[in-house]
Amino acid sequence: MADTQLAVAVSPFSPAFVHELTPAAQKIALLYYLSYLCLGKFSSLERTIRSRAVETQTLFGYSDATMMKCVLTSDNLVNTLFPMLVKTVEKNKPIMAVKFLGKAQVWIKDIITDVEEIVKRYDLHNKDVASAASDVYQEKEETDKKITEQDKELRGIKEALASMIQLRDNKTAELAEIEEQINSKNHEIQELVATVTKSSKDLGIVAAVIPFIGAIIKSIYDAAKSPEQVAQLKALEAQLNILIAEKSDLKQKQWQIQLKILDQQMLAARASFERKSIPDPIYLPEVQKSLTIIRSILGELLNFWKKVNNLLVSLEQKTFAGEDLIEDLETFKDEFLESIQTAKKAWITFAAGCQKASVIFKLQNKDAYKFLEVSPSSLSKEEWQIQYQSVKKQLEEIDAPQNVTSSATPAISE
Repeated sequence: MADTQLAVAVSPFSPAFVHELTPAAQKIALLYYLSYLCLGKFSSLERTIRSRAVETQTLFGYSDATMMKCVLTSDNLVNTLFPMLVKTVEKNKPIMAVKFLGKAQVWIKDIITDVEEIVKRYDLHNKDVASAASDVYQEKEETDKKITEQDKELRGIKEALASMIQLRDNKTAELAEIEEQINSKNHEIQELVATVTKSSKDLGIVAAVIPFIGAIIKSIYDAAKSPEQVAQLKALEAQLNILIAEKSDLKQKQWQIQLKILDQQMLAARASFERKSIPDPIYLPEVQKSLTIIRSILGELLNFWKKVNNLLVSLEQKTFAGEDLIEDLETFKDEFLESIQTAKKAWITFAAGCQKASVIFKLQNKDAYKFLEVSPSSLSKEEWQIQYQSVKKQLEEIDAPQNVTSSATPAISE
């Protein structure tokens, strides 16, 4: 059976992507809220912030619909494709399997088109947010020409802010180094997994229907031909998990520093505001960062579905369409049926992740932008301060971002 090409299609993308999505989506609305409070008393800038926030709401609506389509497609795999494949194997009719796999490819290609479209929308929207920040800077520059140099207190705030920004940048550099080590370790694991699966026909079948390393790690251990392979894979896994723990700790520290930076930036913004100067658009770049995280997750989701599509093509062309399976089908029937049952569990988990992602987008789209209903210019100084403190508290309660799927694989012992 031609299964050696199937094993390497296993993707490091994890159904746990929703853990990275949650804080990014939550932060966006709160950062827009702070931008609205800081810039909303300037009418043209209020319109700009409102426009970009509404665009984000709309984009989250599309994202919700796309995640629900992922849920439905996963359900189709579990409730339609896999039962059909079971019947064809039990009846020893590989030609029927080819037909069913063709239908599944239509579903997958439809998903790929939708996810490609939503990724493009995020790219365009991120440019719009960057343009909004540029508009603020331009108007600020024109306004500041009429204002004297800021006082000693404001200069002190800026000096402290510069120091914290340097500290954050140092943590970012440390994170980049950890990212490189994680990527390298992931590559070693992928190569070792490919080596192990090449020598196991049974595991090739499993890998053909379960595109998550974590879901088949035990099978990979069982299939290893030597104690050295098992020891090597376990060592790599342990090293990867240590690196990911270090990365998570660094992200926690980076997030705490970022919260202090946001607070100092707000102090500077208030000092500028009281002098009737337009503050920097300090929160819009943070909105961009969170949008970039979400776009990165969706980009990984797109690559994942493309790999699944390639996997189905390989399964059809190299397995079911081959004469070798017609001859060996009876021999490997039990292994294949067991693989299908394992695959169903993995895909059910993936669908649950997509369902959670859909809920995140839906909640943010529905409730998180009600602040746009009230103009900041109508708020008293006390009301303004109450709202600012409330938003700041919500930001502090958001969990620090977890591992970014575009750069690292979550711990594989899930």
